[in-house]
Amino acid sequence: MMSLPSERGRMRWICTEDDPVVFRSVLDRVADKWTLIIIGLLEDRTMRFTEILSAIPGISRRMLTLSLRSLERDGLVQRTVYAEVPPRVEYRATELGNALSEPVLALASWVAVHKDEIAGHRRSFDAAANGTSAEEARL
Repeated sequence: MMSLPSERGRMRWICTEDDPVVFRSVLDRVADKWTLIIIGLLEDRTMRFTEILSAIPGISRRMLTLSLRSLERDGLVQRTVYAEVPPRVEYRATELGNALSEPVLALASWVAVHKDEIAGHRRSFDAAANGTSAEEARL
């Protein structure tokens, strides 16, 4: 196994040399539209499919099914089926799924600190692309 590089260059190493295919697939999973919402809902309690569906505005039954399957495959969510009539299925975040909270909160904090700066850069970029001033673009 290769040793980790120093802090400087570490991100490049992780993205390109360690195992880039797995790295990108995990980032795709974590950064998709629904994963963090689902994990957040399941972080401290077990829920049934219909409860999750009701709690997430805009998600379809099919998309929730696909998302839960992918999360189960990656070990982020555990699915439990009870032999009852009608069958009862419950979902909960695993320890691995709950471990997403810390890095996601760090990212959310970064966004909170820098959102105004980013919005300003977007306005300036859009204004330059449209041939207007940043102040005009703000209006």
